[in-house]
Amino acid sequence: MEDILLAVVDGLKGFPEAIRAVFPEATVQTCIVHLLRYSLGFVSFKDRRDVATALKDIYRAKDDIAASVALDAFEAGPWGAKYPAIVQSWRRAWHEVIPFYAVPDDVRRILYTTNSIEALNAKLR
Repeated sequence: MEDILLAVVDGLKGFPEAIRAVFPEATVQTCIVHLLRYSLGFVSFKDRRDVATALKDIYRAKDDIAASVALDAFEAGPWGAKYPAIVQSWRRAWHEVIPFYAVPDDVRRILYTTNSIEALNAKLR
């Protein structure tokens, strides 16, 4: 392989840096599903559905600016106050989240998760 256009990663520490070291022009995108799962790990079971619904405003935003506004609103709202670790995790990953907003909605559905790739790898193993 000579180059990668886009790499979707699942939050492993150092993985984005390792990809960029070998492929400096590659865009590294965080798997939104993995970030959501990680975020919901901070949430009590009774709040999960409501928090997951509130997070949709962030990852369904039309662009990175609207997503940033939605993240700020989430942080200022009741869920951000109750679960500040969620906002912290999104902000830590933000550099790898925002490439998601640069592509059309049709492509976002593909980039949304690495789960289909993981399923294929599992079958190949």
